[in-house]
Parts: sequence; structure tokens; C-alpha cells
Amino acid sequence: MQSVQWFIHLSLCSVVSGPYHTSGTTSGGVACGLANCKCCCIARGGANWGDMAWGRGATLVVLVVALCLSALGADAHLKVGYYSYSCPAAELIVKEEVEKALIDDPGVGADLLRMHFHDCFVRGCDGSVLIDSTEDNTAEKDAHINLTLEGFEIIDAIKEKLEAACKGVVSCADVLAFAARDSVVHYGGIHYKVPAGRRDGTVSKEGDTSILPSPALDLTELTKLFISKGLSQNDMITLSGAHTVGIAHCDAFTDRLYNTDETLDWKYAAALRKQCPPGSNNTVSMDPKSPQRFDNHYYRSVLRKRGLFASDQTLLSTQGTTTQVKRLASNYKRFERKFAAAIVKMGQIGILTGSEGEVRANCRKIN
Repeated sequence: MQSVQWFIHLSLCSVVSGPYHTSGTTSGGVACGLANCKCCCIARGGANWGDMAWGRGATLVVLVVALCLSALGADAHLKVGYYSYSCPAAELIVKEEVEKALIDDPGVGADLLRMHFHDCFVRGCDGSVLIDSTEDNTAEKDAHINLTLEGFEIIDAIKEKLEAACKGVVSCADVLAFAARDSVVHYGGIHYKVPAGRRDGTVSKEGDTSILPSPALDLTELTKLFISKGLSQNDMITLSGAHTVGIAHCDAFTDRLYNTDETLDWKYAAALRKQCPPGSNNTVSMDPKSPQRFDNHYYRSVLRKRGLFASDQTLLSTQGTTTQVKRLASNYKRFERKFAAAIVKMGQIGILTGSEGEVRANCRKIN
């Protein structure tokens, strides 16, 4: 049998965010290409492909194909530094615009964080919460639960800068994920790495927001909802810590103030009643002790029966969840680490990647 020497070269995913890249082939070679990824899988040797019916040659072909398919599968995942080649300044642009916005309105970072959460829980992290309603469709942002969201104009400003720097490259869904991270950092929280590569969705419907958690949900309901999104009960407890910043409208918790609620500290309830008289819809700080500090004081408040929402206080419903709250309350570094891991995990819910969806030129409307 003629001696066959095979050369297999595999260059897996030297990431180049942007247009579709296809490697070239040489005579007697096979190649595969990936969107946003250079992939070269080449097998070549001294024999004809026809000579490779079975045996060592066939095995190598199978290996090459398997490696190419593996690389294709990897493209469905997000990547830290996704825009390093196609738009190197992307994350810096987002950070600078968020910082400017927070100078003008120090509380709006909490809205950007909440916006990211509301985006991911409805249809996945696809930027659909940013789409405006039309004559024929009421979008997510106009659902009752989203009417108090602010900061859409900040996303517009970021996107305008990004389009000027790198037209058609950075998705609105990724902008939201970056802006949420930069808001956490602004408030003194941990700087975590944000995997990117999300594509933007093309559907946004008011009715889909019914899945978003209300402030009245109990532990069982919250746990079931988060599990349905691929998150654990521990993730839910950790992400609830985002309530350490921001404000809430009185109508989200007044039922607790004017009905007997043994899970609410009576002194705290009395103070809240002064801020929220019957019929009013004022706003109060979620965490009065440090409303613009991303710390673990939220958990200490919950342990003192000073969680603002029923959905906050329900975290003490079982011995296991109470233990989790105590651990987060007593160790800020633990909270930082767990929050970073949980929000990165949340940011991968229902993502669109590769050729799915689009990259909107204007985050408010479909291309």
C-alpha cells in the first residue's frame, strides 16, 4: 500500500467579530468557515481522496469533519473580548457614556441594570425591551411593568457612538449587558467580564412581559420562574441583591403597609406609610441605608424584616434560603463573586448568535 502522510491543520476560532470568514482550501483539502470566527480544517496528503475509502484516511476525514463541527458548535457561545478585533473601543464607549449619564442622573444606573434583567427574562437577552411600539404592535417597553423603566435615551446615545465608530457591528443586546455591568461598577460593585456576541431580536410584544416577576411572588413561585430560565434558586437569591440600588414606586408594596404583615418590621412600615400615604404613588429607596452603593446591605435589611417587597422578605421562607441570605449578608466578597457569576449566567438566557436575529442600527426599531 502506498505510504500516505497526512497533514492536519486546525486553527480553531481566532475570533474576528464581524462578517463571515471562510478559509481557503488547497488541492485535496477540505475547509470550513465560521461566522465571527476563522476556522481552517485542512487534510491533505500524497494520495487521492478516492484512495481513502476506508482505513486510516477515512479515519482522518472523520476527525477533520468532527473538529469542524465542534468549532461550529462553539460559535453558538458568547465570548469575552468578542469585539476586540471588529470594534476594539466598544466597551470603552459604553463605559464612558454610562458614566456621563450617571453624572446627570445618579440613580439611572439601577434602571439600566433592571432593563438588562427585564430584557433577558422576556424572549431571552435579545434587546427586545428596547424596541418602540408601532401602530400595529404594543412593545415590551410599554407594558405596565416596564413603564417605570428609564434610561432608553442612554442606550440611544451609546448606540449612536458605536455606529459612528463601528457601523453595524455591536448589538443592542450586548450594549445592555455592558451598560448593566458598568452601572454596577459605578455604584462600587465588582467589575466582571461580560461575554458578548449576542444578536438582536426582531420581535417585541407587550403580552410576553407577563412572565416578569411581580413584587408579590413567594419563594416557590420565584424559584420555579428562575429554574424555567435555567437559573437556580441560589442564583435568584443572589440576583435579588441588585435591589441594593434604585427606587420603587409605592404601589408595588403598599398592600404590605395597610394590611397586617408580620414579615415587615413595624418601625420600617411606619416610616414607609409616611412616604406612601393612601392613594399616592411616590418613590422610595430600595435600600435606604445606601441607595446608591452596590453592597450587601440589602441582605442585612431582609434579615431585619426590612425587605421592601414581599418577594424580598420571602427569601427567609426556608432554613436553606435563610442560610444563603445570612452568608451573603456577612461576606461582601462572597456576594460580589456570586453576583458576577449569576448575572453572567443570566446574560446567556435565550441568546441569538451567529446568523440568528440581526444587529440593529437603531435599538428602537428593527432594521
